[in-house]
Amino acid sequence: MTLLDRYLARTVLFYTFLVMCVLLILGTMFTFLGQQDDIGVGNYRVADAFLFTLLNLPQQAFELLPIGALIGAIVGLGSLARDSELIVVRAAGVSVWRIAYGAALAGLVVMGMMWVLGEYVAPPLDQYARQLKTFSKFADYNLAGSRSAWVKDGRRFINVQQQSADNMFGGVYVLEFDADGGLRSVLRAESATLGRGDAWQLGTVAETRLTADEIVAERKPAAQLATRVNPDFLGLAVVNPGSLPTQGLYGYITYLQRNGLEAKAYEIAFWSRISRTVAALIVCLLAVPFALGPLRSAGAGARTVTGILVGVLFFLVNRTLENSGEVYDLSPVVVAWLPDR
Repeated sequence: MTLLDRYLARTVLFYTFLVMCVLLILGTMFTFLGQQDDIGVGNYRVADAFLFTLLNLPQQAFELLPIGALIGAIVGLGSLARDSELIVVRAAGVSVWRIAYGAALAGLVVMGMMWVLGEYVAPPLDQYARQLKTFSKFADYNLAGSRSAWVKDGRRFINVQQQSADNMFGGVYVLEFDADGGLRSVLRAESATLGRGDAWQLGTVAETRLTADEIVAERKPAAQLATRVNPDFLGLAVVNPGSLPTQGLYGYITYLQRNGLEAKAYEIAFWSRISRTVAALIVCLLAVPFALGPLRSAGAGARTVTGILVGVLFFLVNRTLENSGEVYDLSPVVVAWLPDR
């Protein structure tokens, strides 16, 4: 590694750091503002909302680092081109590939940071943030489970196998007991969504009621379930693909496939996490043609706007494919890697 390589890498990392500071400040502000409706619910206070926001910073940093590296590399290398430093370097006989090597070194550093954040820092803090918020808001429920949620609501036990949206769940079981602890009924629903008030709308319901004389089984297309259980609390123990590290995702995918369960959402999350980490290197290399090409003589404002537009486009394409991959039954590998090419 030469002095030039270190200088190029340091420049890209410096501007990436500045861009990330701006992005994280904006992300922190929007996250905190999004907590305002929950402040005052149960024991959830302003200090809890502020702590929740801080605990989400590593996850936000992990998701924003590829965009920050792209914008930082375009602005950083563009500033070197604007000051004619890259022209002097090229005139000294340094090839474009050598300049790209210096940018790639910065990308490798960003990749290492993303790996540490995504594997060891963000997942436990994100889980703790969810627990902090949920248990502060809802203190009168009991919850257990690691791969599915078991919630006790009075004499009723509710089990949820999947969470497909903020207020939509699948594979719901409801066990109701009498005052003596005897089982009164068992209900299974393919789906459950939050309706008006405290009513949950259940779809494709099979219910078995136990009486002293007989067992009555009934099937119906829909039913309502009156419960005070909030969807935030109900989904607390359900596995969130975005909050799992790579090793945890791989283990859970293996578990689902071994039991014949749908695992595409977790496969998409697994490959997307890997591709997002590798993208930190790719976007730093992508900035080199911009610096030596159309943005060589552009001002700082033009470079910044161009970097933001390219970063936003990369982000939108990436998220669109991730969110639509399961809907359109696309290959998880294609969904994850296509935006990085």
